[in-house]
Amino acid sequence: MALWPKIEYGQANARVRAVYDDIRAARNTDYVNDIWKVPANDPALLERSWSQVKAVMGPGALDPLTKELVYVAVSMTNDCGYCVGTHTASARAKGMTDAQFGELLAVVGLANQLNKVAAGVQVELDEKYRSGGNPLTPPASTAAAR
Repeated sequence: MALWPKIEYGQANARVRAVYDDIRAARNTDYVNDIWKVPANDPALLERSWSQVKAVMGPGALDPLTKELVYVAVSMTNDCGYCVGTHTASARAKGMTDAQFGELLAVVGLANQLNKVAAGVQVELDEKYRSGGNPLTPPASTAAAR
């Protein structure tokens, strides 16, 4: 149960309505998700959060589906069922296939498992990673022998 009530459009003040209107316009819908209606109890939080979503999830170097897949993966790791559900739906709308979703689940599971192993045995980062090198590049002696 949410700690704050949902603020519906009819109950919202002008600041909150402006954000709701922007959400509707940006998404070309009349629907405003509950993730916005609860933080609307603090208009500054709502404005800041929506502004960040537009900046980060908008056009950029990563394509929209990749951004959604990353969001789903992080949400799984953070145990945010709401975010997993909404961003999985968004990823599907952007073209995610069942095979991609299955592979995403496998990658998230593997990363969680091996992250715990690395943390548990306290593996230090390889020198090549610390110095910005590419550990997949063969050493000079190996490359010269080719």
